[in-house]
Amino acid sequence: MVISGVVYSLGDWIAQCYEGKQLFEFNRIRMIRSGLVGFSLHGSLSHYYYQVCEALFPFQGWWVVPAKVAFDQTIWAAIWNSIYFMVLGLLRFESPANIFGELKATFWPLLTAGWKLWPFAHLITYGVVPVEQRLLWVDCVELIWVTILSTYSNEKSEARNLEASSEGKSDSVLKSSSDVSQGQR
Repeated sequence: MVISGVVYSLGDWIAQCYEGKQLFEFNRIRMIRSGLVGFSLHGSLSHYYYQVCEALFPFQGWWVVPAKVAFDQTIWAAIWNSIYFMVLGLLRFESPANIFGELKATFWPLLTAGWKLWPFAHLITYGVVPVEQRLLWVDCVELIWVTILSTYSNEKSEARNLEASSEGKSDSVLKSSSDVSQGQR
């Protein structure tokens, strides 16, 4: 769980650097939110998911690894990406309408973006790595994925925040210019 929290924090920090923020001038609250989701949910849910996946596919044979990858990249990816978006939205104190709107807009693009990374990583996950070590391996790859996930999940939220702050500034400029003009009469 701790490793997942660190990976999710680092992934968000990398995403912020990629988005143009300076190395040490990043949004710490955003990074902590992402780390909190990784720490509290990803580590434990993924641990149990890999156990359930083994129970669902207890077979031996060449077809088991592709079946696990397909299950992972459809059912589990959809569930986890949705959980991540909803929990981050709640931690940002966004309305359910905003959260579900963002989730709806990014669901397919995010799922298909995952298909460019995870199937290859999961051939190793399910074909080579013992079940006890899978979460550790996945957390290593997750650093790349969280960078992508964090970028998608914070994109519209930060745009709304910038829009709201610029509206607030323009309202205060209008109010102060109104005050000045009234004081000059």
